[in-house]
Amino acid sequence: MDKNLNKVAIQGILGSFHYEAAQKFFKTPFELVSCKNFHDIPNCLHTNTAQFAVMAIENSIAGAIIPNFAIIDNNALNIVGEVYINIQQNLMALPNQPIESIKTVYSHPMALLQTREFFKQYPHIKLVEDSDTAIAAQRIHTKKLKHTAAVASLAAAEIFDLAILAHSIQTIKNNATRFFVLQNHANPKYLVKNINKASLKFITKHQPGSLSKALLIIASHQLNLSKIQSMPIIETPFEYAFFADVVFDSYQNYRNALEELSHEVTHLKILGEYQQFKTL
Repeated sequence: MDKNLNKVAIQGILGSFHYEAAQKFFKTPFELVSCKNFHDIPNCLHTNTAQFAVMAIENSIAGAIIPNFAIIDNNALNIVGEVYINIQQNLMALPNQPIESIKTVYSHPMALLQTREFFKQYPHIKLVEDSDTAIAAQRIHTKKLKHTAAVASLAAAEIFDLAILAHSIQTIKNNATRFFVLQNHANPKYLVKNINKASLKFITKHQPGSLSKALLIIASHQLNLSKIQSMPIIETPFEYAFFADVVFDSYQNYRNALEELSHEVTHLKILGEYQQFKTL
């Protein structure tokens, strides 16, 4: 592998939706670093095993992946970009197997959730949760498993020589997932240009109206609050931190808002400043 290529860590393997997101963002070739789970990603960045990571953060159907916000926050990771991909779930198996012969289908729990309505037509099929969509496809290919199928991407079917039994089987056809592109905050490899979006974490004062005051500051500086997500503070039961995304035309307005907001909240942290929907 070319030593000059960027190394990009993902949860999953070649053919996964994370791999597809990485391809869409980086455009140019990169070396893939596969991780078994999201918790392995920070170590890859901190040890320089990878210079970047791509991590799913929310889905248009299932909502936010809340544990991943905590991984980013607790491990000094910096968001340098975002990318959206349209998720198309496909049923695949070894060639020359009709769907009526399939007894078991493996896939990631999210993929099975998104396709459950389709499988109501086939009550004889047992649905089994797996660690990753592409890993399920890979296992069928490697072990030559008959009467077994996977729900995964078209790329996974092509990579692992599987036949498509049914295309685009997700219940809601307009199904998108948002991914963050991350790097080690302490050892940045990429300087973001044309910043017009930021992801923030803040904790409000424990008094009436504190959240509304914080949101009013954001609005008064012409920032568009495109997302806000609450998450419990483990150390203090029934108190919450807020993760927010803001979009802006003026970087100075954004900085002014942060300055004012810092006096209104008890904690304020910039998780990342980046360009909306852009690629490297």
